[in-house]
Amino acid sequence: MMKKSKKEAENKINILGFSVDRVSMDEAVDAFGRLMKAENETMSLIVTPNSEILVSAEKNKALGDIIHSANLVIPDGIGLVYASKILGNPLSERVTGVDLLSRILEYLAERKQSIFLLGSKPAEGEAKAVCELAAEKMMQRYPGLVVAGTHHGYFKEEDEPAIIEEINRCGADFLCVALGSPKQEQFAWNNRAKLKPKVAIGVGGSLDVWAGTVKRAPEFYQKHGLEWLYRFAKQPSRYKRMAALPLFMIKVLFAGKK
Repeated sequence: MMKKSKKEAENKINILGFSVDRVSMDEAVDAFGRLMKAENETMSLIVTPNSEILVSAEKNKALGDIIHSANLVIPDGIGLVYASKILGNPLSERVTGVDLLSRILEYLAERKQSIFLLGSKPAEGEAKAVCELAAEKMMQRYPGLVVAGTHHGYFKEEDEPAIIEEINRCGADFLCVALGSPKQEQFAWNNRAKLKPKVAIGVGGSLDVWAGTVKRAPEFYQKHGLEWLYRFAKQPSRYKRMAALPLFMIKVLFAGKK
C-alpha cells in the first residue's frame, strides 16, 4: 500500500470516526494519478462513501476496516458535506463516484490505458449485459479508452477465482467494481493481493447510469445535493435506505456536541 505523506494524512476530516479525504474533484484525480504510478505490491482502492455507507460501516466492522485502510476516501454523499459544516471543518466540495469515474475514464483514454468493468445485471434474452452497454458508451465518449473486459455482478463467492483470473488475464490497468456496498469494497479489498490492476474503485450503480438503464437526476438536483430526493421520487421503495440520512445527521449532531 502506498504510504501517505504527512500532508495527505493531515488533509482529512473525521466523520463518525472515519477519515474522509478533503479533496476537490481535481485533487481526487491527481491522487488517482499518483496511485496509478505508484510501485505498490498490492492493488490500491478508492472508496466512495455516502451517509448510508458510513452508518452501515459503524455496524459492519469489515466494511469499516476497509474504509479506514483505503488509499483514497472521497466524499460522495451530500450528507458528508453537510456533516463537515456541522463539525466546523467544511469540505471544499462533494466528489461523487460517478463523476470521478468520468474523469478517470478521460485519464485512461489519454494514456491508452485499460479498464475492466465488473458489476450490474447480466444479459437477458436479446438484451446485453449492463456492463457491456456501459463499455460501449464509455468508448464512444472517450476515444482511445480500452475496455479490456467486462463481467456482470450476479455471481457467487465460488465464482470469484475464475473472475479474478479473467481480470488478470486481460491485463486491465484499472478495475471498476459496481456491486453495491459492501460487496464491491469487500471484493476489491479481500482480493487486492491477487488482482493485477493498479487501482480499483467501488461505484455502486454508476454502470447503470452509463448504460442508460438508470437515469441520473437532472442537473438542478445534482447541483443542489438533492439527487437522493429525485431517486426517492422515482423509486419510493428506497425509503428504508433513505432513512439512513436523517439517522446519519443525528449521529453527526451528537458527535459535534462532544
